[in-house]
Amino acid sequence: MAAVPPEQRPAAARARNLPWVEKYRPQTLADLISHQDILSTIQKFISEDRLPHLLLYGPPGTGKTSTILACAKQLYKDKEFGSMVLELNASDDRGIDIVRGPILSFASTRTIFKKGFKLVILDEADAMTQDAQNALRRVIEKFTENTRFCLICNYLSKIIPALQSRCTRFRFGPLTPELMVPRLEHVVQEENVDISEDGMKALITLSSGDMRRALNILQSTNMAFGKVTEETVYTCTGHPLKTDIANILDWMLNQDFTTAYRHIMELKTLKGLALHDILTEVHLFVHRVDFPSSVRIHLLTKMADIEYRLSVGTSEKIQLSSLIAAFQVTRDLIVSEA
Repeated sequence: MAAVPPEQRPAAARARNLPWVEKYRPQTLADLISHQDILSTIQKFISEDRLPHLLLYGPPGTGKTSTILACAKQLYKDKEFGSMVLELNASDDRGIDIVRGPILSFASTRTIFKKGFKLVILDEADAMTQDAQNALRRVIEKFTENTRFCLICNYLSKIIPALQSRCTRFRFGPLTPELMVPRLEHVVQEENVDISEDGMKALITLSSGDMRRALNILQSTNMAFGKVTEETVYTCTGHPLKTDIANILDWMLNQDFTTAYRHIMELKTLKGLALHDILTEVHLFVHRVDFPSSVRIHLLTKMADIEYRLSVGTSEKIQLSSLIAAFQVTRDLIVSEA
């Protein structure tokens, strides 16, 4: 029997195969759960037909792309969407030739039968080269009459000041747990996910305000284990559990060097933990434990050095030895100060 091509399958079957991130992507401005002040401002721009050039920036998974796509859907009907909206992502080639070619020709052609302006969406604009951004500056100025540009990026500092000054800027901050939980609960209900309360807390903690990450972890944990609890979430992401971190700290502060090193190496191998994740979690504990301030300063400086060396790509074993050594020195300092 011949296989049915994807486009001929019923919509329900296609939706079932979609990742949850896409399946539950907000379709209208009313569906978006966060940044109500920004949304109401943009809604006002649209209703008064005075949309400026936009620059949306902030960490990933906070609704920047969803916001502008929802705006575009509100501005244009389905059949005129293709001719009125040009969307370019970082995966598309976006050197200076693209700015001078497709973007320029799209922006410069007038819409004869339709009133209103065209929309150019440049997602992940911080990946554009300096030359391309400089070339874009002139294009934005020249065709403001019939085209609006929307730049989306994670790092505002990567966008040249000349482009920033031509756009109205909106910052999308990380989402708060109060906003994320209802949306996650909606997905859980729709997908019949078996989730515990600590599982939901773990999701919120690990995603740190990134809705896309929360949904991805939820889907992968549900598929891998069939039940979403704190333990399965941490196991699925390969993140160290709080009990593991407590054990690691206990070994580093209370055991001799060789024993601590052996125990931590065994735990790392058994659970496949990365030293960078361990270091990040231990760092949070160091702030909570009541060390004398001089000792804490010394320890944090050492940990910062180790983190930098790890990011350059050094041996994890040697850096683990260095981390244990830093804690052993700390222990001796505390003893001598007492």
